[in-house]
Amino acid sequence: MSSYQVCLNGTPVHKSFYDQLAALEIEENADLPGAIAFTLPIAESNGDLTWVSDPTIGPFSNVTVTVTPDGSAPAQCIFDGYVLSHKVHAEPGITSSTVQVWGRDASVLMALEDKVNEWSGMTDGAVANQIFANYGFASGPHNTDDDSPVHDPSAHTLMQRASDWDFLRRLGRRTGKWCRVACRSVPGARTGYFAAPDLGADPVAQIVLNDPQNRSVTSLELNWDVERPTSVHARQASLTNPDQDGTDASTSDSGLPVLGAPAQTLAAFSTQTFTAMLTAAADDTELPALARAVLRDAGWWLRAEGTADLAVLKTVLRVGDIVGIQGMGTMFSGNYVVWTVRHNITNESHSMAFTLVRNAVGHPPASAGAGAVNGAPSLPSLP
Repeated sequence: MSSYQVCLNGTPVHKSFYDQLAALEIEENADLPGAIAFTLPIAESNGDLTWVSDPTIGPFSNVTVTVTPDGSAPAQCIFDGYVLSHKVHAEPGITSSTVQVWGRDASVLMALEDKVNEWSGMTDGAVANQIFANYGFASGPHNTDDDSPVHDPSAHTLMQRASDWDFLRRLGRRTGKWCRVACRSVPGARTGYFAAPDLGADPVAQIVLNDPQNRSVTSLELNWDVERPTSVHARQASLTNPDQDGTDASTSDSGLPVLGAPAQTLAAFSTQTFTAMLTAAADDTELPALARAVLRDAGWWLRAEGTADLAVLKTVLRVGDIVGIQGMGTMFSGNYVVWTVRHNITNESHSMAFTLVRNAVGHPPASAGAGAVNGAPSLPSLP
């Protein structure tokens, strides 16, 4: 089975810590900072309560968790962050009393101070890398891919009026990039990511449901939702564009490749066109990226949820990884990107509740009928 190691303030915990640990949960999320929660029993000792006032789990104590899958797979640092909260549950005589400890990943260091900064002559990716470097974080390898134009003083510079974390998260949402901080293999070696997921990467694992000999999950929940924009109308008046109609950045292309191509995109599968109107203010060079970001966010319209046992899957799932699903027919089989992972770790097991997303479905068999999706007749065009 897999093994895991917890360190508090850089020191591996004693074996007795694992014996006392009632629950350990860690979540990685493309939308939110990573989080940890673990529960320890409370006892009375020398007139005080154990763990409650222990400085090793006090405010901003560093907590790291490293997991080594069964076999020779490399270790993975799945959490590196800081304690931010305690929740004490007390019962008479201290029997069954517990303290739940909650923490956030190292991105919390970027959220401690609101700032006013002017970023001039730099792209969004370069700004992100500079901010990450200020905290000793390495920069993700794709942070400057698909980058914004340089924020030139002749047009306008980039103004920050927020914490570094909130500022970069806002920039990421405006351009369709995922912003997060994570460790990968060694605690303390933190990397700041400001990039869209690499949809062309090879799958790190294959999830199999219907093969009794190789089944890696007990169930999967798959759902699609087509009530999302497939195109964006983006037009605004411009002081630099002589065209009387202003700048037009309307698009139906998110700029991301399709997972599992050839496959059906949202527009092809839904048979209808949903058009969103972009009202955010931006200059001529920024408007196209904002329009694409709307479609990138809407593009994750197919989701798969399930729970895998690390001892069976033998791969630690991480946000942004590519994972394949097999045996779910032409529609749902193929590659997905990891959106969230919730680790539930005990001394006996390690389960991973995951959410995978995809921006396409496979083509139905030819027998499904021309002009139909999986045998359903096409709807008439909406007025």
